[in-house]
Parts: sequence; structure tokens; C-alpha cells
Amino acid sequence: MRKRDHSLLTNAASLLICGLLAGVVVAAAAFPAVAMSGLAAKAGAETFDKLPSELTVKRPPQMTYVYANDGKTLLATFYDENRKDIPLKEIPPIMQKAIIAAEDHGFYQHNGVDAKGIARAFVANNSAGETTQGASTLTMQYVRLAIAYSATHPEDVVAATEDTSARKLREMRYALQLDKEFSKDEILERYLNIAPFGNGAYGVYAASQVYFGKAPKNLKIEEAAMLAGMVKAPSAFNPTTPGGKDEAKIRRDYVIDNMAKIGAITQKEADTAKATPLKVTGKRAPNGCVQANNNLKYGWGFFCDYVYRWWMEQETFGATSYDRERRLKSGGYSIISSLDAKTQNAAKKNVEAQLKTGSKHALMVAAVEPGTGRVRALAVNRYYKLDDSNKPQNKISSNPAKAKLGLRGTYPNTTNPLMTGGGDITGYQAGSTFKIFTMVAALERGYPLAYTINARSPMRTNYIVEQGAPAACGGTHFYCPTNANPSWMNGSRTMWSGFGRSVNTYFVKLQEEVGAENAVAVAKKLGIKFRAGSDAQFANNKDAAHQWGAFTLGVSGTTPLDLANAYATLAADGKYCEPIPVQEIRDQDGKKLDVANPRCNQAVKPEVARSAIDAARCPVGDNSPTDRCDGGTAPEVRSVVKYPVAGKTGTTDGEKTASLVVTTKQLAVAGILADPDWAQTTSVMDHNKVNPAVYRTLRDGMKGKPKVDFTPPNGKIVEGDQRSIPDVTCVSIETARSRIEGAGFQAVVDNNPVTSSCPKGTAAGTSPSGRTIKGGTVTIQVSEGKGGNNGGQDRPSPPGRPGRGNNG
Repeated sequence: MRKRDHSLLTNAASLLICGLLAGVVVAAAAFPAVAMSGLAAKAGAETFDKLPSELTVKRPPQMTYVYANDGKTLLATFYDENRKDIPLKEIPPIMQKAIIAAEDHGFYQHNGVDAKGIARAFVANNSAGETTQGASTLTMQYVRLAIAYSATHPEDVVAATEDTSARKLREMRYALQLDKEFSKDEILERYLNIAPFGNGAYGVYAASQVYFGKAPKNLKIEEAAMLAGMVKAPSAFNPTTPGGKDEAKIRRDYVIDNMAKIGAITQKEADTAKATPLKVTGKRAPNGCVQANNNLKYGWGFFCDYVYRWWMEQETFGATSYDRERRLKSGGYSIISSLDAKTQNAAKKNVEAQLKTGSKHALMVAAVEPGTGRVRALAVNRYYKLDDSNKPQNKISSNPAKAKLGLRGTYPNTTNPLMTGGGDITGYQAGSTFKIFTMVAALERGYPLAYTINARSPMRTNYIVEQGAPAACGGTHFYCPTNANPSWMNGSRTMWSGFGRSVNTYFVKLQEEVGAENAVAVAKKLGIKFRAGSDAQFANNKDAAHQWGAFTLGVSGTTPLDLANAYATLAADGKYCEPIPVQEIRDQDGKKLDVANPRCNQAVKPEVARSAIDAARCPVGDNSPTDRCDGGTAPEVRSVVKYPVAGKTGTTDGEKTASLVVTTKQLAVAGILADPDWAQTTSVMDHNKVNPAVYRTLRDGMKGKPKVDFTPPNGKIVEGDQRSIPDVTCVSIETARSRIEGAGFQAVVDNNPVTSSCPKGTAAGTSPSGRTIKGGTVTIQVSEGKGGNNGGQDRPSPPGRPGRGNNG
């Protein structure tokens, strides 16, 4: 308990005067018109001691701060009211004395209610015939503000501030009780943290920042006096307006004189302070993502927006979106985001070097940390801002249909989540980067990396498409994929060489054997979100997914973030972590919240993930002691990054998009070049733009990190448990099925007849032929009986290690 410096006589006198003045005197002192109307008598009928004395005080709204991953670099702030509570020890004595000089000289002498002040106000107001003095102490002012902030209904806010004798009596009763419960310093600290100072500044910390751009501890006498003088009427004494500046100086000098009067400063200090010109150097605190730090230069606004959207999805912060937003903007949280400034700035720089902001094409890059899911960078050649509706900067949409309507595109300004998805952004086709999901599905089912398929082009499959469609085999309704470069891609391929050279027919055939629905399931557990309605119809229906022949070629939409995280999962030995934009969140009491912790699970077995990464080193010019790479589509990556690296390029039909994803053990980066406004663009997307932006971002993000190699796979998952396939040439289909199943394989009949010297309707051969994995799928090919050299049968693979350089 604090030591009281009031005598029993003073205490008794205060209570007595309060009781006598209740209703008539108080009302007359503060509101003479009310007293004269007879309402004072009504107020006086209420027993003072029966008024409520327990004041429920809610914390006033606090600003939330978002930092980069170093915990120091400010990314953004969110607030309804610009306020940050600080302890009294961080408020200099000069500011404390200034507010006392401005508002309540007897603060440390009275018991929350200044009885002498009430009497003095009563006399002054009666003499003037109007309210000139209100007799409110700092404690009573704090009560008024606390009631307003704790109100749950608008009418309660009005009641807390309306000019009535009842309100004044209630403030007095609460003030007397607060003065018993708290020390004077505690009351002063609360007041200075809740008081409004205008220009969106609440509390002395925000006010010091807004008007002087400094912490309160650095305030000078004249600055503290100006702030203290503003509390009485922030709008009237607003120094940022021409008229208010003069009034603010008059009020400041009045406070300085009072500071000298109460002995807070010397007269010489007062004269010097009054002679100092009033100068405001601060500015309003930035609010939201458009005003994020480094927004226009390095695109931090997009990352800020991702933090905001993530927050709005977390039930921890409230049951509704309204509750979550209120918590963000008033909860006083300290959020350390996962943004790595070095990687973010490098990503933006590398994107702009390849395709500058202003282009209708979007070059989008996302970086994720394997093993945690922490998002380190999001960059795109766009400005994060709303287009000015009065003077629009955005160009007419590249989509002809929208252009006819005069609609504008998303360039150069947008607030759309281009890299992360959400809202209208459902993603972009990522092409052959999706082949990784088929490979993982095959590895999970015992197919080894050395599994061989004769990759012909075109290749007839059992997938059904519309008859006559461009992807159909001539005159049929069967899907007939082709290879982009048959002379380089066709022939006997393994997972290493098939992935390295991006052989379409190898992976469509492999997908057919393992089941497209299983490849889709792998994509889902590695974090691919099927946001578009048409994609979701396939992905969420097992029977439909089974017929999704082109899935492995990347016809489904995805985002750079999802793609980077899928490959990051494999780089982390199959440990999937939900993408997350934060590292740590603390509430205003400093308590660390679990919601910021990584959310991970073992999505695929480590040996499967290691095997997939082993094959994924081939496309980007890397190798391991295990691999049998035979060329790659982006071989320059390894020499630029200079770390062990895995990844994959992706291109869609008509080159409407171009993609690259690359990963080390510590960082995964994915990039997609597309037109967000027109998915069916007629423009050609260039790998010479997206590829350098991605691998140079990885190179820059990896600087200073130790080299960590991928763990190569071992055991049967490399070569498999190879078994000989029975010869079924020219036997009946039933006999062929019996022989194959009898040897421990799964028999499947391909009902698309092939040219063969065998009688029509008999087995022309198998795919694969020679040897395959124990329990694997063996497809029986049916002869159409038109002669030839048993052309439907794959050539047997030579035993042991397949040779390099076989171009088919």
C-alpha cells in the first residue's frame, strides 16, 4: 500500500463536501444550466454513497507491430487506434509534470476529487453565468475515458461523455475508489496511456512519435508542454493545421508558465522553452499493408498481405472474421514474421531484372524453408497498392473479353494474392513440375528409380478424352500424349532420365500404372491446393481422378508458394509443414502464442522423399552417388547456385506459362511466369526470364549458409526387387493373364490393339517386358493381327545398370 500524505481531517472534509455538493453544487459548478432546470435536485436525491464504485476497466486498443524475421526490422503496423502502452518509467518526469501543470495541479494532494476545486468552480461558474471551470481531476478524466473504452454499446459511450450531473457524480465516486486502490503513479501512468492527442494518436507514446518522431524519453520541455496542452482539446490545438498551430503555441506557453508556477521547471527554463518555435517533425504511423515498410522498393506489402490473410484464417484469434480483425488491430500483438529481408529483397531485385513492373505478364516468386514451412520471400513485378479510381494507373486488361468492357488489369498495381492464392486467384498451370507427384506415388508403391518404360511419342493410353480432340489418338477417344522433343526424349527411360529430360510419355504411362488418383493424392498431401472448381471436381472424386490422364503434365492450377512448399517437403525428407508467414507471436503481456509454431507431419516416408529428390537433381544439372542422370532441362542451375540442388522446369501447351522450382536442404524457391488476367493468353512465356529469377534468388538466399547435401537413397527403392516377366507372346489373353499373375505380378489388359505378327486378339507382348519389380503392374498388349515385327512389345531392358546416352 502506498503511503498517504492526507490527514484524516482532509479525507473527512473531502467526503463531506462531496456529499453536500452532490446534485446541486456539483451540477451548478459544472453545468449551471442543468442546476437551474431542476435536474440538480433530482441528482441530489440520489445517495452519493450508493453510487457504484467498482470500475471495470478494459484495456484500450493497442497497436500491433509486425517485424521481419530478425525481430527488429519493422514490416508493418495494424491499428484501430495508434496506441502503445508504456510503463511510467519510460515517460520522462518532464512529461509527467507537464500534464499535471496542464490539467491538475493538486493531483498528488487530493483523494481523486479536488474538493477545493469544486467549490472554486462553483463560484466561478455562478459569477460567469456559464460553465468556465469543470473541476475534473486527472483521476476523474481517467474514469471518463476508461468508461468510454470499456463500453459495449454506443449508448454507454454517450453516457460516459454527456454533460450531466449524474455523469459527474459517477466520476467522483469512481475516482475516490480508484484513489484508494491505486497509487498516484499508477493512475498517472494509466492516464498518459489512454489520453487522446489528436491526429490518430492515443497515449503519450503514439503522440510523441506522431508529432516529434521520437520516443517519449527524449522529449524536451517545450515538446512535453505542447503534448500536455493538447489533451484538453486535440482538434482545437492541432499544430499540424494553420489555425491550430497558433492556438497550440498559446496553449503550450500557458502550460510552460504553469510548469514554472508549480516548480517543475525554473523560470529561466520556461523563458527558453517559450522562445523556442513550435515545430512538428513527426507523422502519422503507417497503418496496414499498403503503407508497409519497403513496399514500393522491395514489395514487402505482398508479404504483409499474406500475414494478414493468414491471421484472418486462424480461429485462435476469434470465431468470426470481424473478431479476428479486431484482435489484429487492437490486441497489441508483437508479430515476428518469417520474412527474410535478404531473400525478399534479392527476389524482388531478380524479378525486376528479368521483367520490370508494368508488364502485363507476372513473374512471381516464392521462397519457403524446408522443415518449418516458414515463408521467406514473396516477390512479383507489381506494386502492392490500390489503383487510383480518379487517376487510374492500371492498363486495360489483357483479356480481350474484359478489355471490350473497358475493365482494367492488375498491372502495375494490385492487392491480389498472386503468389499465394486466395479470392479470385486460383493459380496457374505449372506444367511438368507436377511429374514429381506421379514419381512419388510410384515410389510409394514399390516402383524403383530404375523402373524402365519405353517412352514412345505419341503413346496411346487407356485414358478417355473427347473423340477428335487434339490430345486424342487419331480416330479414337483415347488420350495420346506426345513428347516435346522426341529425338531427345523417346526411348527406354528410367525415373532419373525420364524426369531429367521431362519425358511426357514416360510419366503418363507411369501414372496410368500407379493410378492417377494416387498421384493426385500425393499432390494433396504435399500441399497442392486445388482451388479452381474444375480442378477440385477431379481432385475430390477418386473415380474422376483415375481418368485424369493429363494430371502429371501439370494442367491443374497452383501457386508459386504451394509449388515451392511441395518440393521443400521432399527436401525435408518427406516432412510436410504448412506454409506459415510467422515465427513468433506475443500478446501485449509478452506471452508467446503456440499458433506461430510450425505445423508439420510426415507426409511421405524419408526413403521415398530421398529417392524423388535424387531423380529431381537431374533436371538442374546436379548429381549424387546414386543417380543415373542423362541430361536435364535446366542444367545451368547447379553451377549458379553452387549448392546441392534439386528441381524441375515446367511448360504448358502453347507455352502459356513457364515455371521452375529449385530447392536445397535449407531453401526452396518456385517461380511462375503467367498472365493473371488471361489464363488463355496467346503470348509465349519465356523460360529465359523465369529461370534466372528463380535460381538467382536461391543463390542469393543461400549466401552464408553451410553446404548440406541431400541423403541419397539406398536399397530396393533404387533398383527394386527385379523379377523376370513370363513370355506371353501370341498366347490367349486369359493364358497371358494367368502366367503373369502366377509369377507374382498384377496383370492389366490394354484394350488398344497394337500391330503384331501374332493372331488377332492374342497377346502381342507386355509393357514392360523382360524384368520389372516384384508385384508390379504388367500390361498385356492385345494384337490386332496385321503383321509386323511384334511392334507392340517393349524391348527388354539389359540387366543391371541402364546405360547413359540412350536417346531412343
